Amino acid sequence: MGNAIFSCCEQKPSVQAELRSESRLTWRVTRLFTNNRRRRKPVRMKRGLQENELKDGGGPSGECKRTLKRLCEPTRERAVEAEGISWEHLPQEILLHVFQYLPLLDRAYASQVCRGWNLAFHMPELWRCFEFELNQPASSYLKATHPELIKQIIKRHSNHLQYVSFKVDSSRESAEAACDILSQLVNCSLKTLGLISTARPSFMELPRSHFISALTVVFINSKSLSSLKIDDTPVDDPSLKVLVANNSDTLKLLKMSSCPHVSPAGILCVADQCHGLRELALNYHLLSDELLIALSSEKHVHLEHLRIDVVSENPGQQFHTIKKSSWDAMVHHSPKFNLVMYFFLYEEEFGPFFQDEIPVTHLYFGRSVSKDVLGRVGLTCPRLVELVVCANGLRPLDEELIRIAQRCTQLSAIGLGECEVSCSAFVEFVKMCGDRLKQLSIMEEVLVPDSRYELDDIHWEVSKHLGRVWFPDMMPTW
Repeated sequence: MGNAIFSCCEQKPSVQAELRSESRLTWRVTRLFTNNRRRRKPVRMKRGLQENELKDGGGPSGECKRTLKRLCEPTRERAVEAEGISWEHLPQEILLHVFQYLPLLDRAYASQVCRGWNLAFHMPELWRCFEFELNQPASSYLKATHPELIKQIIKRHSNHLQYVSFKVDSSRESAEAACDILSQLVNCSLKTLGLISTARPSFMELPRSHFISALTVVFINSKSLSSLKIDDTPVDDPSLKVLVANNSDTLKLLKMSSCPHVSPAGILCVADQCHGLRELALNYHLLSDELLIALSSEKHVHLEHLRIDVVSENPGQQFHTIKKSSWDAMVHHSPKFNLVMYFFLYEEEFGPFFQDEIPVTHLYFGRSVSKDVLGRVGLTCPRLVELVVCANGLRPLDEELIRIAQRCTQLSAIGLGECEVSCSAFVEFVKMCGDRLKQLSIMEEVLVPDSRYELDDIHWEVSKHLGRVWFPDMMPTW
C-alpha cells in the first residue's frame, strides 16, 4: 500500500509537466493566431475606409494616389534593386555574351528557361560561326550534329551563317551529307568555308559532279568568300573559275593540298585574278615558275604564307625543278613571306631539290633523309627558321648541323627524331646558335656520348649556352 502511494507520488510531477507543456503550446498557437488577425484587421479597415470615402465622394489627393501606386506597384528597377539582379531581366547584349561561351547543347537547354532566353538563342550573332560534325555511329566514336538541328539551322539561320566548317569521318555517307547541306546554302553569304576529313579523305569517294555541284552553290551565292580550305577534295579547274568569277576581290586564303583534278593552269587562274591572296597551300605538282611570277606581279598583294607539300605517290617518281630566278622574284616582291615545305619522299627522289638557293623558312622531312640532302640544306637555305628531321639513319649528322648553324643565321627551332649526333657536335651547334634557339626538341636517343661529354653532362652545357634550363626529350616507355 505504501509502495503504491509512493509510486503515485512519483508519477504526479511528470503528469503535471505534460499538462504545463500542453497548455504552453496552446497559448503559443492562440497568440500566433491572434497576432495574425490583428495584422489583417487594420488592412481590412483601411480598405473599407477607402471604399466608403470613394462612395462619399472623398478620397486621397492626386499626389497621395501616386505615392500609394508607387508603393504598391514598384517598377522593374525598384524590384531589381529590392530583390537583387534578376536573370530574366538581363539585357540581350549580356545574354549574347554569355551564350557565346556555352556549347550548343547547353545553349539549347538554356533557351527553354524563358521567352527572353529563347529569343537570345536565335539571335543572328550566335549563328554566324558553326561547325557541322558529320559522323556515322557505326564507324566513328566522335559526336555528330543532330539531323533535326541541321534542319532547323537551314530553315531559320542559313542566311546568318558566315564562318562554316564541315568535319566528316571516313564514311562516304558523311561526305554526302555535307554536300547535301552545301547545296541548300543558297541564302547565305559565307566568308570562310572549311571541308575537313578527320580520317581517310571521304570526299574523294564521291562522284566529282555531285561534289562540284554542291560546292559551286556556295561559290555563286557567297560573293564575299575570304578563306577556303578544300584539301583532299575532287575540286577541279572549272569550279575554281566559278570561285574566281564570284569572289576574286575578297579571297585571301586558299588551301587545296591533295586535289588531283586541279592543274597548274587552274591554280594560275586563281593567282592571276585574286590579287588579294595572302596565304596559299598546294601540292608541289601545281607549283610552277609561272605561278611564282604571277604571285610576284605588281598587282598582287604581298604574299604572307606559301605552303608546298612534296609528296611521292609512287617510289621513283620524277619531280620538276623551279628556277632560282622565279624564287628571287618572289622574295623581291614579298621579302617577309614564309615558305613552308613538307617533304614525304624517298631518298632517291631528292635529286631536283636543294641544288640552288631556295627561300624556304620552315622545312619538315617526314621520311628518312640522307646526310647529303641535309648538307645541301645548310648551303641552299639561308632563310631557314625551323627544321624538323623525322629520321636519318645511323650516320652522325655532326658536320651537317654545324654547317646549318653557320649558314642559317635565322634558325630558331629544330627537332630531331631518329638521328644520331655526337654530344660534342650538338653542344657546338647550340653554342653557335645561342639563345636564338627558342625551340630545341631532341630525343635523348639522338645524342651519342663521346670523349668530351656524357649524357649526364649534356644538360648543363646546353642550358648554359641557351640561357635557360633544357633537358632532352624522353621516349615514353609504356
